[in-house]
Amino acid sequence: MSGLRAVLFDMDGTLVDTEEAWVEVVEQVAARRGHTLAGEERRSVYGRSVEDTAGLLYGPLGVGREELAAELGAGFTARVAQGAEPRPGALRLLRALRESGVLTALVSASPRAIVRRVATSLDGHRFDAVYGAEDTARTKPAPDPYLAAAAALGADPARCVAVEDTATGVASAEAAGCVVLAVPSVEPIAPAEGRTVVASLEEADVSLLRSLIGR
Repeated sequence: MSGLRAVLFDMDGTLVDTEEAWVEVVEQVAARRGHTLAGEERRSVYGRSVEDTAGLLYGPLGVGREELAAELGAGFTARVAQGAEPRPGALRLLRALRESGVLTALVSASPRAIVRRVATSLDGHRFDAVYGAEDTARTKPAPDPYLAAAAALGADPARCVAVEDTATGVASAEAAGCVVLAVPSVEPIAPAEGRTVVASLEEADVSLLRSLIGR
């Protein structure tokens, strides 16, 4: 089958404005232990799961990995419970895809409970598949989440557009063989073969997404 089969959306920083909130939670947890998150260390947590972030920081923070992951997860859950604002253009694009009959999936490195909570808050949009960090053996930047979502939808990854906002997520989607629409939220992402970059989802529509695959 040719043409666009599905659009696979990242969540934090792509559909909802939570990427900076996640980094602030990590910074606060680090600060409580007298550690300042800066430079490459700060950049490394964008788009990462709770477990991966704990794996990166438990040594510098001098705390057990599981304890740190639990603290990070609880902190981020509390922040998201306060509300997650949709990114500009996100709800309009989701509506257009549903009206056009294009399958959609939510593919996130956040904990499953957070992902499912956000998935039900996007103006009634119903995703055809929803994946959180615990739903695959490995999460981003490994390709597993995108491969799993494409398989669940019966779609060839090469016929799926993954919409991502961080280098970590882009690496995951591209490793899975997806075409990528990058919408950078915190740091620049360069265009590349198989990767289109736009400033906002307000610039994206169904026609653009179809054109990335070919009719």
